[in-house]
Amino acid sequence: MKFLGKFYIDGFMIAMLTTVALASMFPASGSATEVLSWVTKAAIALLFLLYGARLSPAQAWQGLKHWRLHSLILAVTFVLFPLLGLAARILVPSVLSDELYTGLLFLCLVPSTVQSSIAFTSVARGNIAGAVVSASFSNIVGVFVTPLLVVLLVTTTGDVHVDATSVLVILAQLLVPFGVGQLLRPLVSGWLERHARPTKLVDRGSILLVVYSAFSEGMNEKIWTAVEPLQIVSLALVCAGLLAIVLGLTTLIGKMMHLPVEDRIVVLFCGSKKSLASGLPMAAVLFSGSQVSLVVLPLMFFHQIQLIVCAVLAQRFARRPDAASAVDAKAAAVTA
Repeated sequence: MKFLGKFYIDGFMIAMLTTVALASMFPASGSATEVLSWVTKAAIALLFLLYGARLSPAQAWQGLKHWRLHSLILAVTFVLFPLLGLAARILVPSVLSDELYTGLLFLCLVPSTVQSSIAFTSVARGNIAGAVVSASFSNIVGVFVTPLLVVLLVTTTGDVHVDATSVLVILAQLLVPFGVGQLLRPLVSGWLERHARPTKLVDRGSILLVVYSAFSEGMNEKIWTAVEPLQIVSLALVCAGLLAIVLGLTTLIGKMMHLPVEDRIVVLFCGSKKSLASGLPMAAVLFSGSQVSLVVLPLMFFHQIQLIVCAVLAQRFARRPDAASAVDAKAAAVTA
């Protein structure tokens, strides 16, 4: 993994690509499809139960003290991104197909990441506490807001069939396990802190199940025959362009609001991220099996691009002189 780290390649992304290849060569069929569907739903429920058990209510309330920073990040995640997603409609059909545009719009509606946002903020010497709370808030709000935005915005494109009953499905498959996790937190939080590896396996295993299930269904429905190599290249360029726009706007907004550089780093990394861990399970709940494989494709592209770009940016921020050094250097220049 050290070799991969030099090139900013996410090892988990390689695991997902391997899963895609396996689903393409050996898609689930017949009764195995039904079993896979139920196992995937159970894994998603367990995943959100763990999300609920991990979140400290005290930490969430503490974050309210820095409401200006967190409100800005939520606005970028759930207002700016969706507006950019809607504006991207002009790329259909010349650049993106209807199906890939639906995936791009869905990508714009999912919450921010948690782990990578905090990790990059730490590397960049930003406000780590602010990143922890902002990323956590984004995921909590996303459980409620993302399904509602999908119902309100994605159905307006006419490409998918999502209705208000999806909200009830979300309540059953995501919010109920999340709430149960919160109730169980006093009993299991200590165990979860001591045993990080099993919970990480549930995190990643559930996502790989979603990927395998989605791409198996796509192969069975022969949905990939509608995607041309040029469209894949176009999608990658569009995802890179979307990230560049958001990075530029978050940088500009942070400066205009005269935020300290540590807080601007939080806005940059938490505001520009989109969570694969939350987005894939939500897509599996909100979209039908034959749609999921194409819907999640933009999110998978965006995820890898954001890791590469943000890793470079974090290292650049890390090399900046700290405030004390800058003051000392200025004083030395004056006395010289």
